[in-house]
Amino acid sequence: MEGESSSHSEDKLYTCSTCGSGFNQSTDMGRHKCNRNRESPCGQRGNTGNRFHYPSDQETNRFGHTGESPCGQCGDTGKGFCYPSDQEIHQCSHTGMSPFTCPLCEKRFTRFSNMLRHQQVHTGEKPFTCSQCGKGFTQSSHLLTHQRVHTGERPLTCCVCEKRFTESSALLRHKRVHTGERPFPCCVCGKGFAESSILLRHQQVHTGERPFSCSVCGKGFTQSSNLERHQRVHKQLHCSDSAAITAVNQIRG
Repeated sequence: MEGESSSHSEDKLYTCSTCGSGFNQSTDMGRHKCNRNRESPCGQRGNTGNRFHYPSDQETNRFGHTGESPCGQCGDTGKGFCYPSDQEIHQCSHTGMSPFTCPLCEKRFTRFSNMLRHQQVHTGEKPFTCSQCGKGFTQSSHLLTHQRVHTGERPLTCCVCEKRFTESSALLRHKRVHTGERPFPCCVCGKGFAESSILLRHQQVHTGERPFSCSVCGKGFTQSSNLERHQRVHKQLHCSDSAAITAVNQIRG
């Protein structure tokens, strides 16, 4: 939030007097100031000790402990919600309604925040930058995962073999080694695969697609690794031809 809001503070309605960060809403600026001061003006949860900047945050936390759902329940699943907006978003999963549309490609989304994140695909914007190597990311969570490359941190552990991972998706894929789960079946032959990328590669067997072509002879391959291996043949032949030409020239000379 802080990194995003400070980039164009001159276009914002509210400005932090301490650091100059800009915000469109006064509540966002208030939350920002509390984060800087590490204060929690609106109370503390007695059971957990968590502190909150706003009454709404404290209420949300309380509902998590009491199970209360003051704003209604889903008629299909019985799931409760603290706020009407959360219930409306959840209902979209049942109705299939996606009220937010990307103006560039017309892709639809259930959440406005998801649409904004998607638009970075079109703009190329990567507002989250690694301080170590300068690589940019569209989401702060992606930056956090990337930074573990530099720190060597592997906070996620397999409960079966205790192998450690930097991200949850890698841990999930690894767990299938133990469970034997193959959640990605081929729609043509029914063969199952542990990863979607392996399924896509397999489907080329049925379609005959060979998306990787040699720029020298035009031969096609299903995998980039096979193309790289093939191109070494041309390189070796080129080196052999060059050596033969050199030898002939030396003899003539």
